[in-house]
Amino acid sequence: MASMTRVFLILLWTTNMVQPNVPEAAGVQVFPPVNFTLTVSALAQVLLHWKPNPNQEQKNYTIRYDVKILSPVPEEYDTKKTHSIRTAALHNGFSARVRTLLLHNDLQMRSVWVKEKLLPPPGAAETSVTNLSCVTRISISSNVSLHCTWLSGQGAPEDTEYFLFYRYEAYTEECQDYIKDKWNRNTECRFPVTRIHAEEVDNLIVIHINGSSKYAAIKPFQQLFNQNAIEKVNVPRNVTVFLEQNDLLATWEKPISPFPKECFEYEFYLFNLKSGNKQILKISSNDFRLRIDVTSRYSIQIRANHHICCVRGFWSDWSEIIYVGRNKLENSIAWILAVLCVFAC
Repeated sequence: MASMTRVFLILLWTTNMVQPNVPEAAGVQVFPPVNFTLTVSALAQVLLHWKPNPNQEQKNYTIRYDVKILSPVPEEYDTKKTHSIRTAALHNGFSARVRTLLLHNDLQMRSVWVKEKLLPPPGAAETSVTNLSCVTRISISSNVSLHCTWLSGQGAPEDTEYFLFYRYEAYTEECQDYIKDKWNRNTECRFPVTRIHAEEVDNLIVIHINGSSKYAAIKPFQQLFNQNAIEKVNVPRNVTVFLEQNDLLATWEKPISPFPKECFEYEFYLFNLKSGNKQILKISSNDFRLRIDVTSRYSIQIRANHHICCVRGFWSDWSEIIYVGRNKLENSIAWILAVLCVFAC
């Protein structure tokens, strides 16, 4: 029994040792790709390109490529193509590697990795902008505006001038409308009209800010924004509020937006002017009914955001205040004062 156990363990060990070397046993070698290059093809966009190894056997094998992005944001995928395009902020550089995958039946063989990198663009430390923030708005004609703000880098000389560009899909534009700080440096940019498509879902907006100075090389900065995540949603329209016996009823229309009404959520702000109680209620429809104290007067406001069709943006501003109801106590006091005036006369 002990000898049979030893034989079984030896066979198991032999199988485990031999299995990984099946490709070599079959006389197949997997060669890495050649001429792997990284090229900046647009703002915050890298073209990865390589060629098949000329020494690689074809036969009945399926050849694919395993790609791994190392920085700035790790990512791994495979492709049968010999090129790939990736969008990423490049101010800290970019690095990736690729290898050949050889597939035959249930067998998968891999070559060694080939690595390449892009160095960060030149510039002095702490001269790039900080606290970059951007907001988009959709007009009634479905035009999209863009407004960005930032702070100067702590290491930037006083004469530093910053310049902003945005890229959306294949279109790139430089800002022409800057707002300056007290040191006369550009710290805000406005695009009243852009090429951003209001109806698109979760597309990326690339913001690139570089600069110039007589005393230092200004390091550029890039940031990617989800277009829906930075949208300042418009205010709900045609808000109507009225009383029906002991119930408060409210209706409104969705904000100006290409998205259907099902995409929006709302916050309903109710303030009891008599008691001072405040309520903020979340609502997913375009109408609302609530039992209230009819002896009180209320102020009402509504704001909106999108949440189902795409990522949430910035909540809209509150709608104009609407008042409803009348304080019974105030009415009684007014009536008593009127009676007293009559008697006094």
